[in-house]
Amino acid sequence: MAVITYLEAIRSAMQDEMQRDENVFVLGEDVGKGGVLNATKGLRDLYGESRVLDTPLAESAIVGTAIGAAMYGMKPIAEIQFADFIFPATNQIISEAAKIRYRSNNDWSCPIVIRAPYGAAGGGAIYHSQCPESVFFGTPGLKMVAPSNPYDAKGLLLAAIRDPDPVLYFEHKKCYLSLSAEVPEGDYIVPIGKAEVKREG
Repeated sequence: MAVITYLEAIRSAMQDEMQRDENVFVLGEDVGKGGVLNATKGLRDLYGESRVLDTPLAESAIVGTAIGAAMYGMKPIAEIQFADFIFPATNQIISEAAKIRYRSNNDWSCPIVIRAPYGAAGGGAIYHSQCPESVFFGTPGLKMVAPSNPYDAKGLLLAAIRDPDPVLYFEHKKCYLSLSAEVPEGDYIVPIGKAEVKREG
């Protein structure tokens, strides 16, 4: 096992899944150059422009494009540059992505991951420090994860990409470089929705 940072764990998960499944691709603002927080750094060099897509500054369009691609059989990983900017895409997430399976009587699914860096990391001010996850709590058909360590960051992202339904993946910016831990180099997942009991009581 290698010791890697939380940020490296996220990047490693995307790289591993893009290598494993040619239907996985990344889209978002400035993801081609690595994104403003370097989560996608190097992915375009490995997989090209057709699988690491730069988008306009339009979160609703990013998520809407991901939904359409998912319904076509692709597995998009949509990056919202900062979670604070997810609100223009709220209707796409809640009314479209989360409900496609139910609206189609299970004929369609929407296997998308929406990555959203959240939380205060210092110097971010009002538009780069919010925690908007409560907006999405209780939405039928939508899963949410927020890993707290590098092992979970990679394992939950791998599980999210393989999930047949939409997953909101909230990653805390303060964790990116401040947390390091041993992470398996081989394939593994952290199951979504299954608690890890740290101490019984």
